Amino acid sequence: MRQRAIRNLAKLEMTQASATRILDAAAGGKNNFVADRDAMRRYDLAAPITTKAARAVLHHVRRVVRWLAAGGVEQFVVVGSGVPSGLPAGRQLHDVAREALPGGRPRVVYVENDPMVLAGARATIEPVTDLVRVVEGDVRDIDEVLDDHVMRTFLDWDRPVAVLLLSTHSLNDEEYFHYVIKRVRQAVAEGSYLSLLQTTFDGVPPELLPAVHDLLAMTLPGHAIRAREEVAALLDGLVLVDPGLVWVPEWRPDGHDAAGLDDPSASGTYGAVARIP
Repeated sequence: MRQRAIRNLAKLEMTQASATRILDAAAGGKNNFVADRDAMRRYDLAAPITTKAARAVLHHVRRVVRWLAAGGVEQFVVVGSGVPSGLPAGRQLHDVAREALPGGRPRVVYVENDPMVLAGARATIEPVTDLVRVVEGDVRDIDEVLDDHVMRTFLDWDRPVAVLLLSTHSLNDEEYFHYVIKRVRQAVAEGSYLSLLQTTFDGVPPELLPAVHDLLAMTLPGHAIRAREEVAALLDGLVLVDPGLVWVPEWRPDGHDAAGLDDPSASGTYGAVARIP
């Protein structure tokens, strides 16, 4: 708990950008600081794809939720960056799940560690629906997240749950990343799903790599970047839903959110969904 408190204090530092708030800025939200907007602009100058990439990620996550809900999944755990404030009314992930789910009453738990995101979600979402909860937590403390009282009592863990890991950029330790996946698999019922995102430099032109590396070190120190083969190794042993591990715009484009299909690698992010037997 002490480590979490220290991390949260660090996130309150207005001069340091965070990946969560950069995503919020790219969505047109207000839960971000000048440092986050400046970082977004600097990335666009170094490799003019940042805003487009962030929106491709958001669209991908909505497609994943829509597909899962349409298939009958009624419970979702979204770990990190699930509630950017700039999305239009009715376009948050719990709205997408409600529209797609037969019967229309999915339960969604957002897990967030950014104080601005937490405050915004608790003020604007929880008061208007009894089907959403917002829990303070960090993927780097996966045991605490899964053992949280709200998490254990709000969801029925004897029935399938879709766990979306959106903040894998904070997992620098490969061994712990493997543990996170193992822990999720142990916690959920048969027929559940695990979805994850991973930032990569695979699509960055070689001539731009030095500048992007330097910019990342300055603006988002500790942000984990992985090549495709490294992500595939993390997913070894899981049964991936077609089309497997792909650039996020390529994961089941459905006509609703097709941003980035003209240049999928510009998303800078791989996505995959696995069914847990």
